[in-house]
Amino acid sequence: MQRYQIMRFGLEHLTLAEAADPTPGPGQVVVSIKAVSLNYRDMMMVAGQYDPNLAAGRVPCSDGAGVVLATGPGVRGFKVGDRVVSSFFQNWTDGPISSAKMRGALGGDVDGTLTSHAVLSETGLSKIPDGLSFVQAATLPCAAVTAWNALFGGPRPVGLGDSVLVQGTGGVSVFALQLARAAGARVIITSSSDEKLARAKAMGAEVTINYKSTPDWEKPAREASGGGVDVVVEVGGAGTLGKSIKAVRTGGTIALIGVLAGVRGEVDTVSILMRSIDVRGINVGSLAMLQSVVRAVGTTGGGVEPVIDRVFPFALAKEAFGYMKSGAHMGKVVIELP
Repeated sequence: MQRYQIMRFGLEHLTLAEAADPTPGPGQVVVSIKAVSLNYRDMMMVAGQYDPNLAAGRVPCSDGAGVVLATGPGVRGFKVGDRVVSSFFQNWTDGPISSAKMRGALGGDVDGTLTSHAVLSETGLSKIPDGLSFVQAATLPCAAVTAWNALFGGPRPVGLGDSVLVQGTGGVSVFALQLARAAGARVIITSSSDEKLARAKAMGAEVTINYKSTPDWEKPAREASGGGVDVVVEVGGAGTLGKSIKAVRTGGTIALIGVLAGVRGEVDTVSILMRSIDVRGINVGSLAMLQSVVRAVGTTGGGVEPVIDRVFPFALAKEAFGYMKSGAHMGKVVIELP
């Protein structure tokens, strides 16, 4: 088999290597990977910005879809030939997150999916319907599940008439836009690109704000929602959290997902306290959430369809990472295997 490995930090050190075909152990499944989608975490992992203690030789990426080639002893839920997609956390099947469930993250704790053959846990896989291609299914495990968790995983799921502020037009944000609209919510979205905002509007965003030309974007977001949005899908981190606090209503929720605009900064704790703002840290989600996403995306007429910007061949995986780093994409960047 062939696999990419992080031999040293830096994209130039991402190495394509040959290895022996794997054999599944008890409770494990060998999957012939057909498509892998990239996430910001993958880029950080390769660069050494996510886990500086990452084991040398780790296979990156968490999102892979393919076909079951072999099953190990004790596997009952899958058979050879099943079409499947990986779950980000191999040990988190359902229920609240815990330290134990967080162990086993693909492309970090254990080898990931940027390989022709992946050994995955039976409890870390979901079947995919025939209506979804491998390329489409590969976009779901991280971005779509994160968006699902942000919108529906808290004590008050987003519903009809709610207002949702989505930052940017990356993978998580585009899925959040679609999932929120499918639930009947109003969506306000920000971007630095008028072209991307026009595409977002065509996908159902009610209000679009260019944060370059409108640096105080929290003000029109608050006005458009009649005094503050119900939920903010916060992908910026420290650099945008202050504005999100101003944009959300009293008693509203900030789903803190990303660190695109920084990892450290001042936080207005007084506003969070006095206005009873719920700040939820979102770390992807469980297998049960992935299965919910697969059903939502696989339902004809559900209004949720993966937005795929570009597909690269396996041999050009480095170029795919470079393209994602450029920020030119809207939606997902996918690597396809023969």
